[in-house]
Amino acid sequence: MASKTIKIAYLYEDLMNTYGDSGDVKIIRFLLKKQGYSTQIDNISLGDKFDAFDYDFVFFGGGQDFEQTVIAKDLPRHKETLTKYINNGKPMLGVCGGYQLVGTYYKTNSGVTIKGLDILPFHTVFKADKRMIGDTRYMSEWGEVRAFENHSGQTYFDDPDKLHPLGTMIEGYGNNPQDHVEGLRYRNFIGTYSHGPILKNLNVANAIVKMILEWHDERMKKAATDKTV
Repeated sequence: MASKTIKIAYLYEDLMNTYGDSGDVKIIRFLLKKQGYSTQIDNISLGDKFDAFDYDFVFFGGGQDFEQTVIAKDLPRHKETLTKYINNGKPMLGVCGGYQLVGTYYKTNSGVTIKGLDILPFHTVFKADKRMIGDTRYMSEWGEVRAFENHSGQTYFDDPDKLHPLGTMIEGYGNNPQDHVEGLRYRNFIGTYSHGPILKNLNVANAIVKMILEWHDERMKKAATDKTV
């Protein structure tokens, strides 16, 4: 039954999958299966057409500088649909590079500024002399999260009144060495530097599954209504 199939868009799966971030999608699939749902996972890669509202969940993993440079040229095609999707409170998880590219820009180690999607007001600056690596712990709205971080990018909010951190640091660096916070929560968009994968923390995973199922029910009802019109 279509109504029992959850559709997941994995943005640039073939290019953005460092530190086992694909494990986040596997965990979501496992938890959904326990609730009686099947999953359809589509890799949205270079040149592919994409409408975020066709999906119940969008995932955007991390990648190296070179891969991020490549997809940054392709990504603007999806700005309109992702902007509407995020601002309408639909569930999306961006990890590391997939988090950074939703912001205004990131500046590479060589000083080159690469434009992000400019959906949310934050930016990232790479500082090669300050690599933030190791185990990380922080307190989120769903409780404590344990993960692993490995990044030179330091992320800063340009509008702290609009954006809220995912968590407050207990151990590790998080977004940057100064602010003592990790990640970002804007409506149902979650950005994070947490690898491991982050969704091995079932408190976070179950919260995202709840978001997915709520949006799935809404999407199915809308589809049924459209058929009768």
